[in-house]
Amino acid sequence: MNLATTLAAEPNENLAHISNVLIYSAMAVYLLAFFAHMAEWLFGSRSKVARTAAALTPGRTAAAAPAVTVRAKGATATLERPKVVTRSVTGARDVPDGPGAAAGDEKGDLYGRIAVSLTVLAFLLEFGGVLTRALSVRRAPWGNMYEFSITFSTVAVGVYLVLMALKKNIAWLGLPLVTTILLDLGLAVTVLYTSSDQLVPALHSYWLWIHVSTAIFCGAVFYVGFVATMLYLFRDSYEAKLQSGGRPGRFATSVLERLPAAASLDKFSYRLNAAIFPLWTFTIIAGAIWAGEAWGRYWGWDPKEVWSFITWVAYACYLHARATAGWKGRKAAYLALIAFGCWLFNYYGVNIFVTGKHSYAGV
Repeated sequence: MNLATTLAAEPNENLAHISNVLIYSAMAVYLLAFFAHMAEWLFGSRSKVARTAAALTPGRTAAAAPAVTVRAKGATATLERPKVVTRSVTGARDVPDGPGAAAGDEKGDLYGRIAVSLTVLAFLLEFGGVLTRALSVRRAPWGNMYEFSITFSTVAVGVYLVLMALKKNIAWLGLPLVTTILLDLGLAVTVLYTSSDQLVPALHSYWLWIHVSTAIFCGAVFYVGFVATMLYLFRDSYEAKLQSGGRPGRFATSVLERLPAAASLDKFSYRLNAAIFPLWTFTIIAGAIWAGEAWGRYWGWDPKEVWSFITWVAYACYLHARATAGWKGRKAAYLALIAFGCWLFNYYGVNIFVTGKHSYAGV
């Protein structure tokens, strides 16, 4: 390798510095978005929220309500469209979705719009940080755990914003998303930070773009599904308590009544996990092909390979459970949490605590 090639391969320190500044700037804006999301929930809780309890009170369930309302105007009868409710399984609760984080409150809605605007700005700053990090080393920006973390959080926020742009009812996702993104970035810039540098020869392959990028995207979607599953469990317990005549606490009522119905959250998480599972399958296959090119074998029982397969099996069990009548609802949700836990351990646990061929990528 001649001197010119060597110099060209050296990281651009100025771009690396700009990347760091953009990442820290994104963290600051995410923090502002966090406070705006909090204000959305706080001001929304002061409004007259439509109580889910009314739909669950015996004698006032959605099932007991009339299917349509008839308004007669002279000789003309108008049939109004009935309120749409979500039913998880036959014989289960019929519960309308909550009004959202702002709960229909004007001030809460204002803070909600501010929160989303700040999230968009933070996303653009973080995306700029990832891009300049890539330009500083002239390669894919996911060669170590720091780069993987900042790219992962960027994609996760991107998934949220795309769903918002598609008019999906996911305003409830903003607060938990921004909170965990701040934790992820805080861990990335403190514990996982690695200076810009080139990769070992085995990683200089176009499969780095294919295999790792799909792994990041799958992880981001799995994460969104994980949040929905967690909220489903809380909301389901809340609905069950109301149905049994219990009285949840004021704070729990204020928050949980504004979430979508448990059945809606369950369906949302299932659809996300089911949609991304084929891509996770491709991720494992792509990794095996890359291993065949780099190490001369497609499968070597490396810890990263093993836990990727364990994660695949866990999500396969979850999807199979959803297709089995006796394993819907909470049982399947617990499997989804276990599956995401496997993915999380595959990323943090294996990379930090277990030695294997993937360890040379560095923290």
